[in-house]
Amino acid sequence: MPTRVHEFVWPDRVVIGTVGVPGARTFYLQVRTGTQIVSVALEKQQSALLAEKIDEILDQLITVEGNRFSVPTGTPIELVDNDPLEAVEEQFRTGAMSLGWDPTTAHVVIEAYPITDVAAGDSGESLDQDGDEVPEMLLVRMPVGAARAFAKRTREVVDAGRPICTLCGHPVDADGHICTPPEV
Repeated sequence: MPTRVHEFVWPDRVVIGTVGVPGARTFYLQVRTGTQIVSVALEKQQSALLAEKIDEILDQLITVEGNRFSVPTGTPIELVDNDPLEAVEEQFRTGAMSLGWDPTTAHVVIEAYPITDVAAGDSGESLDQDGDEVPEMLLVRMPVGAARAFAKRTREVVDAGRPICTLCGHPVDADGHICTPPEV
């Protein structure tokens, strides 16, 4: 059965955002082109690693001798996006992801695949019109400026979580914190 690919090439918007309060946030990778919006849930750590690796790819491209691509070292001001997520309807929860560079189009490429848990009966697949399960994935191709802006916003969203206790290094919850400083 063919995979349902939610493909976005040069999307109008691609962001990481959250729903919920710090300590109980759900992270989403949301992509929109026109009226087509796809939101996939992912872990905070996946979000942070995605931003880190995108910056690494872009930073490497800058150092390549004879590089014909104009890669920004910072976020172009016109690409800054601090708006909240749009209406969130979770397409799937992300398991495996891949990240790459397509030199033919000068795009950073993100692929996200759903978690599959066959033993629990949750295949992470959607249903087609006949009720049969259809494997799906998200494919995003974005230019270098948008990728740099995406990475910056993602780091800011990840860092906007609960404050860290200066004594023990653990997150401080809104309803209090029992600190157990490390032994010296």
